[in-house]
Parts: sequence; C-alpha cells; structure tokens
Amino acid sequence: MSRRQSLQARIDDYLAERRRQGFSLRSRDAFLSGFANFVVAKRHRGPLTADLMVEWVRAGKGGHGDAGTWARSWGRLRHFICHLQQFEPDTEVPEASFFGPEPGRVAPHIYRDDEIVDLLAAAHRLGPAGSLRPHTYETLFGLMASTGLRVSEAIHLRDADVDLQRGMLTIRQTKFAKSRQLPIHPSTVKALARYRKQRGRHLPMTTGMPFLIGSRGYRLGLPLGERQAHRVFTGLRDCLGWVNRGGHDAPRLHDLRHTFAVRRLVRWYADGADVDQKMLALSTYMGHAEIFYTYWYLTAVPELMAIAAGRFEQFAVLAGDDDA
Repeated sequence: MSRRQSLQARIDDYLAERRRQGFSLRSRDAFLSGFANFVVAKRHRGPLTADLMVEWVRAGKGGHGDAGTWARSWGRLRHFICHLQQFEPDTEVPEASFFGPEPGRVAPHIYRDDEIVDLLAAAHRLGPAGSLRPHTYETLFGLMASTGLRVSEAIHLRDADVDLQRGMLTIRQTKFAKSRQLPIHPSTVKALARYRKQRGRHLPMTTGMPFLIGSRGYRLGLPLGERQAHRVFTGLRDCLGWVNRGGHDAPRLHDLRHTFAVRRLVRWYADGADVDQKMLALSTYMGHAEIFYTYWYLTAVPELMAIAAGRFEQFAVLAGDDDA
C-alpha cells in the first residue's frame, strides 16, 4: 500500500468513527484528503512531523491565508493527528496554540469557587418567600456549573430525562440536534433530588412535565423561559459585583459551561493525564459539533495556556537531558 493510500485509509477510518458518534463533518473529507495529497507531493518519508503540518497549513488558500485561517485549519488537522498517533506512535503532535486562538471567539470568564458559591446563595435568597422560585434558580445555576450544560439544554429537561437512580441525564433539546446521555456526580444527584421533592410540594407530578418549572402566575408548571433565566442571572450578577476576567462586557450565564470544561482540563493536566486522548470524551460530553471547539479552550484561556506551556517546558528539559 502506498503512503497516499495508507494515510487516506487512516483518514477514512477517523471520519467514519466521528460520524458514528454523530458528527456531520461536511467539509472534513476534502480538507484531510488535501493534507494527504500534500504529504505525497512533498515525497515525505517516515513519521509525519510538525514542520510538515505547519508548512501545509501556511500553504492554504494559495499561501495567502491569515492567522485566523491558519488557526482554524490547525485545530481541524491537529485532532486527526492525535487520532493517527494512536496507530503510528512516532507521529509528532504539534502544540495546540502554535497559531494562537481562533478568531471570532472571546475568552470566557472562568468562575472561581467562591463566585459560584455566592451565585447559588444569592439565587437561594430570591423571592417571593416560600415559593419554588429560589429553589429553581439555585438548581438551574448549580446544574450548569456541575455538568457544563447549555442553559437551553437545562431548561428543556423533562422530568423523565433526569434518572436519579442511575445518576444520568438524557439531553434531547441540544444545539446540534444530537441527543446524549450524561453521568452526573453524586452531589449533583442529591441536589436534583432535593429540588424534585421541593417541586412536589408546589405541583403534583404529571406525565411529560419539565424538570425545572416556572412558579409564578400563568408560568406555573411550564418550562423556564431562557430569557427569564438570563434576566434573573444578570440581576444577581450585578448585585454580586464580580470583577470581570473575560473578554465580554461582563461575566455571562454561559460562562458556567466554559468553567466546567476548563476545570476538567486543569484537573487532567494536574493529574498528568494525556489530555489529547481525553479530548474526544470531553467533546462528546459537552455536545460540541466539532472537536476543535473543545480544543479552543487550550488557546483561549490563560490558565490553560500557562499549564500547557509548563508541560512543554518539562518535556523540553527531559528531551535535552536525553540528548546530553
């Protein structure tokens, strides 16, 4: 089998695996086949190198691409290279941040533990006294922080989607129309059980009812409104007076989701795990349409860039010792 055929076979296997996981990958075939053709045209022999990949990315769009184009192409190529390394261990895996962050996305506000605690406490103090409303918003914000759900996914959960016996959520109303199941932490199970019990004091269980319900006027028993959830969050945020550490005008409700992902990555780095090998699982858990959305965190969040740089420095020192 020629180098072109063997590399294309790896690409085909990779794309087939991703499609089985529900990813559409509409333009990925031609993109990766273009890389395979480039490798053959360069008459490259041996394991694929980072220098070869950089050369191909920079040659895109007739050599007239910009930093944003390079960063996007780099992210898409790099994930395939991580897949390839499982079968061809000598393949070089380039740094995710080589071309910098992808354009069009702004660094999120990553919440500290005390900020999340303060948010949940403020939600618990919401009025009116004795109503379900404070419990609903405390549960919504806590659920997003502990699972990384989008706000739309959280508020569209049906009661039947919350299996506390198995510790599992079924997410049906997703951004990309791909259902998925999420295991949840025992502490989250307990919090959801408390809310379900509290909700039962205000409204009896009915078939198909939402898990998180409105509790005021005609909204009683209906799903929470997304605009209302953002409005309540904004009011609490402004009262809490957080210092903004993100690139948006202020910390956002959606940043709870980003915080979940970043914390998971920081923990893996701290444990010395192979983060590249874990990225697919995180991407699937988060419901990302493309894995480069998950890799974006490595270039957009200063904490992760610093950790990744530290890991690279350790690698460089060890490599230098081996050469000595």
